Amino acid sequence: METTMKKRALVKSMMAGLTTGLLGLALPAAAADPYPQRPIRMVIPFAAGGGTDVLGRLLAQKMGEGLKQPIVVDNKPGAGGSVGTADVAKATPDGYTILLGSSSTHGINPVLYSKLPYDAIKDFSPIGEIATNKFVMAVPANFPAKNLQEFLAVTRANPEKHNYASSGNGTTSHLAGALFVQMSGIPLPHIPYKSNVPGLNDLIAGRVSVMFDNITAMQGQLQAGLVRPIATTGDVRSPILKDVPTMEEQGMKGYRIGGWFCLLAPAGTPPEIVNRLHAELARVVAMPEVRDKMIAIGADPQVSTPAELAKLIATEIPRWKGMVETAGAKVE
Repeated sequence: METTMKKRALVKSMMAGLTTGLLGLALPAAAADPYPQRPIRMVIPFAAGGGTDVLGRLLAQKMGEGLKQPIVVDNKPGAGGSVGTADVAKATPDGYTILLGSSSTHGINPVLYSKLPYDAIKDFSPIGEIATNKFVMAVPANFPAKNLQEFLAVTRANPEKHNYASSGNGTTSHLAGALFVQMSGIPLPHIPYKSNVPGLNDLIAGRVSVMFDNITAMQGQLQAGLVRPIATTGDVRSPILKDVPTMEEQGMKGYRIGGWFCLLAPAGTPPEIVNRLHAELARVVAMPEVRDKMIAIGADPQVSTPAELAKLIATEIPRWKGMVETAGAKVE
């Protein structure tokens, strides 16, 4: 009897120890370490050195500091931003791949490309809008025109000698140029590049006559005097190009075009991760030093909620569709 009782006590003690051990193993799984636990990849669907890249790298650095994990920038240019955007659409929705999207990737591309390799709405979890931006019309520094009327006179006199560059078929840069051609009546041929960088290089060299792009993309070249601004495309003058009149001011009534930047994750990314990334984005953009840098490169800080970004994308696609039809823009 006494032996039996000792055996039962021993078994009970072993079971208690085993249970405690199992609980100890289970606790870390139940109370998983908070996101993120490894580096995050930020895909920028345009080439390094462009305006989108400058903005993305600024955000990646500051957000990475707050998240305590580096955000590694991965430039994947091509097809008006479609290549990199599709890469994110197909990525695992675990918060470790995010996209710096724009009005090109989520406004214009769904209109211009009949076989787009992603669905701008269904394939993404919106995180938040980052900023809006205005466009600038620029010519080579030695171009024989200093304002819109002079440019119109020069190109109308010899239209066969002039063309316009863009950062790629279907981009806002392309659409801005196509809208100008439609409204001015001057048949400037379109020269598409894989990104704005080689386009700007040819603009600087005088191999193309004019380029339309967001101020963010051209700010460095404008400040260095490598290209000359002719006009901006907003309702009012840009705060960093105060001496440059708008298209409206110079007689081209109704010419208004601008873009926006946003942050997205693959569809199905857990809401708690989306909210964590949104909170970090909002914190970073609210920092005075970040806001000043964004404004300096032509971006107007404007953070929205995930729901607000979803609404923006849904309304922007039909708006750009109308503009594409007006301009007669096509992807060659």
